[in-house]
Amino acid sequence: MHDFPTESAAWAEVERQHLQLNEPDFKPRMTFAHLAQHFMTHELGEQTETADPKSHTTIAGYKRILKNRCIDRWGKRIALSLEPLEIEQWLKALKRDEGLANPTLDKIRRVMSLVFKHGQRHGLIPRNQESNPMRFVRCKTTSSYEAMILTPKQAFDVLMHLQEPERSLTLLASATGLRISECLGLQWQDVNFEQSNIHVRRTWTCGQIGVPKSKASHAPVPLHSLLAEFMQTWKNTTPYSQPGDWVFASFKCKGKQPRVANMLVEYHLRPAAVKAGVLLKDDKVRFGFHNLRHSLASFLVRSKTDPKTVQALLRHSDVKTTLQLYAHSISEDRMAAQGQVLEAILQSGSTAVKLKQVARILG
Repeated sequence: MHDFPTESAAWAEVERQHLQLNEPDFKPRMTFAHLAQHFMTHELGEQTETADPKSHTTIAGYKRILKNRCIDRWGKRIALSLEPLEIEQWLKALKRDEGLANPTLDKIRRVMSLVFKHGQRHGLIPRNQESNPMRFVRCKTTSSYEAMILTPKQAFDVLMHLQEPERSLTLLASATGLRISECLGLQWQDVNFEQSNIHVRRTWTCGQIGVPKSKASHAPVPLHSLLAEFMQTWKNTTPYSQPGDWVFASFKCKGKQPRVANMLVEYHLRPAAVKAGVLLKDDKVRFGFHNLRHSLASFLVRSKTDPKTVQALLRHSDVKTTLQLYAHSISEDRMAAQGQVLEAILQSGSTAVKLKQVARILG
């Protein structure tokens, strides 16, 4: 009975077993750890012959969630004994005690669901709704986090506190919206100065070459003449300028691999932002190359750029992603919008006179 937290959970297990007595592949004592290990072996192993291959970063993320979170908490439990409500309470506790964001909790939920679906597909657990408790687990997916947005002036100030090649790298990310993994994955053969475009053919993350995030991510990126000047100057400077060389090669590794993203942020981008007055020295706010991508989208939207153009530049599969995730209005915009409303409300008289009348009423 120690495997079941409540009497209802125990009876639910009895009913599940009763309904599945005639299924030859049914393994009633299958623990969640067994399911998770089977999932990691068959779904997160060799990807060459997989119908839907996963990137190495996705594989690493799934394994980290399973080993550090799910197996540690649920591994010894019989898989079919897990109850939706107790999983929900666990997720709420992770948010309350460890401050995990809603999207992170939702990812944990989705990974656990994949484990149960895998078990059903392989006949390790029954193929019915009741045998996958994750179908009934509710979890918020949106986050209250708002990315810090840089104005063009702030971006310029940051650039002025960077040396090469970090300056060209930061300008590249700021102007194109390329993800840092895509910037670091560039080779000189991908930069076409004659046709004024950049081809995204690979990424560089966690010390490995990967594929772009989606089909839309493969789309060529425009290379404006101003940006091309910076890139050409860097190409003329770096000793690694052959077609197959990395654009932002690691000097420490003698050009054999690109630079490391988190070190670029820690030792170059963030200190430059502090010197530029964009960040305080001990500021704990999240800040990295992805903020440049957010800032580009925000600037384009505020400039009334057509959403389809913004979508194409950021290479989103769906324009809704562009508008929902990246179109952050800055406080000045909100203030101006509020001012327009106030002027419209008070338009029957001069604004100053009307405001005095309102002040007397409030007083």
